[in-house]
Amino acid sequence: MVNKPPAPEQSKEQGPSQDADQEPLLQIRAVTKKFGDFTAVNDVNLDIHKGELFCLLGGSGCGKTTLLRMLAGFEAPSSGKIIIDGKDMSDVPPYQRPTNMMFQNYALFPHMSVEKNISFGLQQDGFSKSEISDRIDDILRLVELQDYKKRRPQQLSGGQRQRVALARALVKEPKLLLLDEPLGALDKKLREQTQFELMNIQDKVGVTFVVVTHDQEEAMTLSTRIAVMDQGKFVQIGTPTEIYEFPENRFIADFIGSANIFEGKVIETSANHLRIKTEIGHFDVEHNIEVSKGSHVYIGLRPEKIHLSKQAPEKKTENQILGVIDDIGYLGNTSRYKVRLENGRIIDVTAPNQVRPKNRTHHITWEDNVYIHWDASSSMLLNK
Repeated sequence: MVNKPPAPEQSKEQGPSQDADQEPLLQIRAVTKKFGDFTAVNDVNLDIHKGELFCLLGGSGCGKTTLLRMLAGFEAPSSGKIIIDGKDMSDVPPYQRPTNMMFQNYALFPHMSVEKNISFGLQQDGFSKSEISDRIDDILRLVELQDYKKRRPQQLSGGQRQRVALARALVKEPKLLLLDEPLGALDKKLREQTQFELMNIQDKVGVTFVVVTHDQEEAMTLSTRIAVMDQGKFVQIGTPTEIYEFPENRFIADFIGSANIFEGKVIETSANHLRIKTEIGHFDVEHNIEVSKGSHVYIGLRPEKIHLSKQAPEKKTENQILGVIDDIGYLGNTSRYKVRLENGRIIDVTAPNQVRPKNRTHHITWEDNVYIHWDASSSMLLNK
């Protein structure tokens, strides 16, 4: 059972064309990496097309950084092939690959100016002084640091150092730019701002980006597509919308964002609806996959998809339960409610704070009796 999304119209989020006739810029074929008895990356396959901003997302130790290092040539696969722009990279050293890497700590030379940090790789490759000067001027304008070329890294803010590192990685015009936790050293507000700057720069230069991150929000914001990794394997690959709204299993539903997950049994089926018996009652679930009567299934329900009110909904539906507010977390733009049901199960509900508290006529607080209800289309059918 796979909870597949309906076929969408072409959207900006889908990024560059992924025409089956177009050869992918990057092809990962049955790649495995072992360190002794430990398998860090386990038989993975992936195509990334020109112009994509692709994220490898996962927790610590899932294999994402090891895979990135193999793309760069710093590690060799134990088996399998990495093909970039139609060429097998098996015997190609890092300095001859059409790639460049931006490291998590930026690795800037502290004794060099911004200008000299950026030009270092070009000098090593034998570019002329005039071409180096032109490229540096162009890239500094792109990252909006043209007035900082004579400064040294310690005279820059964290965000400015991040842009210098990006400029140095891009100035050699690689076909594939590899970024290892590129925003990890920045504070939350600057990280959010820099995410959009990074997207705009990538869009302007058209270079294919492969970004490693453990930050789910960062991956959702940045990427055209995401590969979620766990224990060396890809668990699901898709656009941010597909990953979040149509997770294929419980791991993805719980790892990306949060979800209330229930186990149930299908007791009725129709053309596009299921009636499912669960521990908290009967669910009416809209679906577009084949599920037979009597099947055991898992259902995921995102906290923000649940409606919360002190009054009963006008229309009685299957997806409606009475509970009590057990706890509240105020987050400013939203509030997170813990709703305790009659059987003791706690349901997470997130509601936007669209009105200031003094003006809220139906203010919900601790120990209030409340109704939770949701649309049949909001439930996600999940694999184990």
